Amino acid sequence: MTSVKVFKDGERYTRLICEGHAGYGVKGEDIVCSALSSIINTAVLGMTAVAFANVGLVRDEKIPLIEINIPSDLSPDVAHDVQVIFATMMCGISDLYSEYSDFIELEVKNVLY
Repeated sequence: MTSVKVFKDGERYTRLICEGHAGYGVKGEDIVCSALSSIINTAVLGMTAVAFANVGLVRDEKIPLIEINIPSDLSPDVAHDVQVIFATMMCGISDLYSEYSDFIELEVKNVLY
């Protein structure tokens, strides 16, 4: 099962941790892992290449793991764009979760900093 943990500070997304294999199919051919990976990696591209945000990013293909950390010191315009991209990513993850909840664990935590 793939675990997706999302952290918020009020309405602001601050962090995402996605780790593990979904187990829907054979490693390397798992459509749930592939879809989730595509959603998250496209959002990272949007944050970095479109919004020009310097987000914290950790990847480990062996686990597998991807972690996104949103800095709190982004300019207001960049912060807005990053939040829109993050919210869009959450729409995709939530939609995938609704269809494949036996293979994805989704948890959203509100942690006030």
